[in-house]
Amino acid sequence: MPFARPRILYVTDLAYRARGRRYCDEDIFLTSRLREEFDLALCHPRDAAALLDGFDAVVVRNSGPVREYKAAYDAFRERAAERGTRVYNQLTGRADMLGKQYLLDLTAAGFPVIPTVDRAEDLHLLPVADEYVVKPRLGADSAGLRIVPAAGVPEALGDAADLLVQPRVDFAYEVSFYFVDHDYQYALHAPHPDRRWQLEPYDATVADLDFARRFIEWNGVDHGIQRVDACRAPGGELLLVELEDLNPYLSLDALDEPVRDAFVTALRTALRRLLAT
Repeated sequence: MPFARPRILYVTDLAYRARGRRYCDEDIFLTSRLREEFDLALCHPRDAAALLDGFDAVVVRNSGPVREYKAAYDAFRERAAERGTRVYNQLTGRADMLGKQYLLDLTAAGFPVIPTVDRAEDLHLLPVADEYVVKPRLGADSAGLRIVPAAGVPEALGDAADLLVQPRVDFAYEVSFYFVDHDYQYALHAPHPDRRWQLEPYDATVADLDFARRFIEWNGVDHGIQRVDACRAPGGELLLVELEDLNPYLSLDALDEPVRDAFVTALRTALRRLLAT
């Protein structure tokens, strides 16, 4: 007999520990709500490639940094492409899905992003600062990130091909904008710069959303959840910190119930839309 409801493979690492966040709680909540409409099974990212054939779509959520299971992730992408699997987020993202190269691309294209270079000979292109951030091109969750005095940047960068450099910005706060497909859902901000994950609701202005949507449009992900992370620079403008298009943590516990329910409704609608393709 045919299955009565769509079957979704939900990829997550419930044991992954992130600083200041409990990924597992978020996925337990989301899967409890998605089960109201879909037949759902959870699996670890290392098992995803082997299980694709039994499902109508795959949802990649809080699966942890890809560097922890790179070979398995590559196998999953290859297998999904071979069989035409519907994947949410779709695997064509140009941002964090491929590492941090996009920060260089956006800098070169003149987007409002924290200026970024990857070669010692290009350091003169960055604004003058007392300190700089040196971080891995394939980093996540601040792993490997260092704050380096200006005089020490050339040595820190050296001949490495896997490091990026940015000026350390004395920002007022960080703010994140959350989208389902291309539809804006909510915004959260960290009013205290030293407490990144103590988030509060943020009333986004028209200018804020124009800023965020510029990156969503650039990325071209039609099916997926994206988070645009920005900082409020000393001049008052927003600068992109990160465009998370692989498995963005959603901080649903910082939302009130109506906003959280609206997000779930939007996600269900987006998955129905994906399944119809």
